[in-house]
Amino acid sequence: MEHFPDAYAEGSPDKPAYVMAGTGETVSYGQLTERSRRAAHLMRERGAAHGACVALMMENHPRYLEVAWAAQRAGLRYTAVSPRLTRDEVAYILEDSGSLMVFASAATAGVAREAADQVPGIRHRISVDAGTPGFEDYDALVAGKPATPLDDEREGGEFLYSSGTTGRPKAISSELALSPIGTPPGIVPLFERLYGFGPDTVYLSPAPLYHSAPLRFNMAVHRLGGTTVVMERFDPAEALGLIERHRVTHTQMVPTMFVRLLRLPEAERRRYDLSSLRAVVHAAAPCPPDVKAQMIEWLGPIVYEYYSSTEVHLLTAVDSEEWLSHRGSVGRALIGTPHILDDDGNELDPGEPGTVWSEGGPAFEYHNDPAKTAQSRNALGYRTVGDIGYLDEEGYLYLTDRKADMIISGGVNVYPQEAENVLITHPAVDDVAVFGVPHPELGEEVKGVVQPVGVQPVTGDRSEAELEGELLAYCHERLAKYKCPRSIDFTDELPRHPTGKLYKRLLRDRYAEAARSAAGG
Repeated sequence: MEHFPDAYAEGSPDKPAYVMAGTGETVSYGQLTERSRRAAHLMRERGAAHGACVALMMENHPRYLEVAWAAQRAGLRYTAVSPRLTRDEVAYILEDSGSLMVFASAATAGVAREAADQVPGIRHRISVDAGTPGFEDYDALVAGKPATPLDDEREGGEFLYSSGTTGRPKAISSELALSPIGTPPGIVPLFERLYGFGPDTVYLSPAPLYHSAPLRFNMAVHRLGGTTVVMERFDPAEALGLIERHRVTHTQMVPTMFVRLLRLPEAERRRYDLSSLRAVVHAAAPCPPDVKAQMIEWLGPIVYEYYSSTEVHLLTAVDSEEWLSHRGSVGRALIGTPHILDDDGNELDPGEPGTVWSEGGPAFEYHNDPAKTAQSRNALGYRTVGDIGYLDEEGYLYLTDRKADMIISGGVNVYPQEAENVLITHPAVDDVAVFGVPHPELGEEVKGVVQPVGVQPVTGDRSEAELEGELLAYCHERLAKYKCPRSIDFTDELPRHPTGKLYKRLLRDRYAEAARSAAGG
């Protein structure tokens, strides 16, 4: 049973499968195997047959991976639901996924309960924390279940919804093969080859487990017999301390984490022993080139990047050396063949930006949404998720933005990522969003919203007007004026997903509504 936790439970039952960073709670391979087997029996007894769906709505909880592995070994689909969603958003996912049961925690039970009340298909509500009103007690339920494998064990699979940064989230549906236990998904050999994952891996997991990449990375490490250190929430100084304490070899981060690490005083960054690190992998959101260059300078050539999506229609990868000679690239394709097409479907020359399509990547469909599925394909059978980019002469892919985020101002295409990459390097900027807002003559104008460093909306003794002027001048020095915001507002916090993705849709909607109100007034 290679490539499954059970194999390591037999040979090294006391080896840690994962450690919760905050509490130090450690779950061994023996415990993970026994507990996930018991939970799998519970799921089957409650009516979850092969191919059925269960929902996990928890923060980074000690039982999260245990429940995920139970569904995986029971041949189920499991959908990870963000605790940050509203009641109606959760109810939509529970109903759309056809989930039979929801696993929640004390922290998420309120919204989970209200959402489940709206979904008749939810037959069972189970909490991994005892004494949660309206939920059955997980520990009590699994305690009496067998610690032996199910008679009909088969590989299940995650059933993940997009983060909904450009619209309502949709699940990516692919065929559930119900392969024999121990059949690894394609990312496992890929991680072995690209990043050297193996039994000696100690993987720091700083992001929410309900997102596709952290969940897949943790489970890939467990298929190879390594250990994961799961942070309940990301803190830059704590992350460095955990790397030193646990001799972490691998981690996967998002660019906003890089920015927060680089904001630490250099003396603090330098005082930790990070020599155990072999690979720092990043993805999920565009990384400003100056930020990435600083990370490579600090950590050495161990920074790796990949570009993909929950759909995995295309996967590219680039290491530090390649990136330094192809600055800004997300690498060359390992899965799928990229094509850059204009709006009429014509192939564009190297250096010309257009929609990124993939030929030959894995097939996928959007669950219960044939229209969106059709929009993701063209007549040649290529697939897209709507990103914009270009290829160079050597086949390296560069992303310029998402099609939904592109601004058309006075008939000119503006890619807001360019201005964001500049502004984030200003020492007074903690986070930034650039997007289009309605304009009576131009159609759209370029708008910036900045989260300044520190808690106050104004940094130091400068007024907002002074800081705005400083940031606009900073941008104009580095970019053509039409690419820069015409004005900048300030906020305490931008609506960013913990995985690093920015919900520009919410910002655009807010400003569009304000423009409509002003016009009506």
